[in-house]
Amino acid sequence: MNPKIKIIEDELLSDNWNKLRSITYRYQDRTQEWQTHQREVYDRDNGAVILLYTTESNKILLTRQFRLPTFLNGNRLDGTLIEACAGLLEGDSPEDCIRKEAEEECGIQIERVQRLFEAYMSPGAVTELLYFFAGEYRATMKVGEGGGLAEEQEEIEVLELDFDEAYAMIASGEIRDGKTIMLLQYAKINGLLSSK
Repeated sequence: MNPKIKIIEDELLSDNWNKLRSITYRYQDRTQEWQTHQREVYDRDNGAVILLYTTESNKILLTRQFRLPTFLNGNRLDGTLIEACAGLLEGDSPEDCIRKEAEEECGIQIERVQRLFEAYMSPGAVTELLYFFAGEYRATMKVGEGGGLAEEQEEIEVLELDFDEAYAMIASGEIRDGKTIMLLQYAKINGLLSSK
């Protein structure tokens, strides 16, 4: 534990899908003075995300689905986002989680996944740590249509895109999801797929 942080109060504000908490804490700054802060924290499960790619045709699999927070914040694409396949761990290891999500969302039974890195995506307000993966797929790995799970109210469109086309969608604003941008840039920098 950090001796410069003292939790004073931890109030549960909501326990609907995840927990929203109001935390009052004392923090000892660089001058050794104690400051009192209060923050709301959205306590959500950690997650995993994967860039599914194939070197056979230089394509990647992405998804498109409605995201209410983006709609409320003026998403010009009617609230839909193009994203890499992702999901919450829900007690699984990051590797098991992302294999399950690849099958549920994209219809791909991925054999091997490569862990790339980890990142906090919104550390000022959300506890979630995201595990980033890449995995090469082949047509023989297709076991279904994907689209998500009806019981989780998922309605996911699977998109197979040329890598260069997808990468250009960052600059055009068609891809605005942070985790997807990070994975596409990782693929570009590390030469996972060839560029024209």
